[in-house]
Amino acid sequence: MHQSERSDSSFSLNPSRRRVLQSGAGLGFLGLFEKSLLAQSNSIENLRIVTGFSAGGTSDTLCRRLATKMAPDYAKNVVVDNRTGAGGQIAIQYIKSQPLDGSVVLQSPTSMFTIYPHIYKKLPYDPVADVTPVSLACVFDLAFAIGPMVPQSVKTLQDYLIWSKANPQLANFGSPAAGSTPHFVGMLIGRLAGIDYQHVAYRGSQPAMLDLLGGNLAAVSAPVGDIIQHLATGKVRILVVAGAKRSRFAPDVPTFVEMGYKDMVYNEYFGIFLPAKAPVDVVSKLNSALRVALATKEVSEGLATFGLESLSSSPQEFADVLKRDTLKWEPIVKQVGFSAD
Repeated sequence: MHQSERSDSSFSLNPSRRRVLQSGAGLGFLGLFEKSLLAQSNSIENLRIVTGFSAGGTSDTLCRRLATKMAPDYAKNVVVDNRTGAGGQIAIQYIKSQPLDGSVVLQSPTSMFTIYPHIYKKLPYDPVADVTPVSLACVFDLAFAIGPMVPQSVKTLQDYLIWSKANPQLANFGSPAAGSTPHFVGMLIGRLAGIDYQHVAYRGSQPAMLDLLGGNLAAVSAPVGDIIQHLATGKVRILVVAGAKRSRFAPDVPTFVEMGYKDMVYNEYFGIFLPAKAPVDVVSKLNSALRVALATKEVSEGLATFGLESLSSSPQEFADVLKRDTLKWEPIVKQVGFSAD
């Protein structure tokens, strides 16, 4: 739990402070202090940020960075609630029945709303009707990396495609969830090699990375931030990133576009949601608090450590992104022919 509650009694006006408050600067300080007190008086008691992925990954990291900045003005106490399973579906299903007062919010990758409708015949939630988009929170590039199972002589994506053809029984890869954007990037790489890679779905990127480091997986397709934190081990090699240009977090790694695969451009967003039919004033208040938190140096620099670029949006802008990407993924899913059912 992240508690940043500030007690009013801890701020006492001693004589020297009274003299300061008699100056213009002091009056300005008093105004800011009164504004802070007002914000706290209007704050909710407890906020839960629900994520469908395990602790230690990028999704969890975003939640915990936000938690440090949502208290005390938005909520007096903030806790991150990791409800893992079913590739993020459990967390989304859970949020459906939560209060509409802004005390429980969902943080999720957007693929659960833009790709899952195309790969599951029946979801335990309606991706449009069961949630209220509040704001985008960050964007991140995807990367494809190999580990100790693959010989050190394999240094490029082309090398890996050749190795995969020669060793189809070993050519597997892990991703944070079945049907996620990283899953599809891995499958599309398999198509480049002309083989069907065996996919292993995990509850987040970190369990997949542990298996990669342990030599149990040949490769992992995941957010670049989940991979770069393991580069210091010397066991992980990133072969390619899926952004339109090179990632600033892995500047030496080429893109698919550079390799001649101009249509292989994919990234993903994390966003914040409330349950459906949340009141407009609740959505607006949460959106404002998120914009402030995401703009702080502590959050933006903290997220950058994990390969995430913070950003925010209006609820409508977020809804538009979801609609656009849902339409974008429909033909891709049909082309690949993957179904999760």
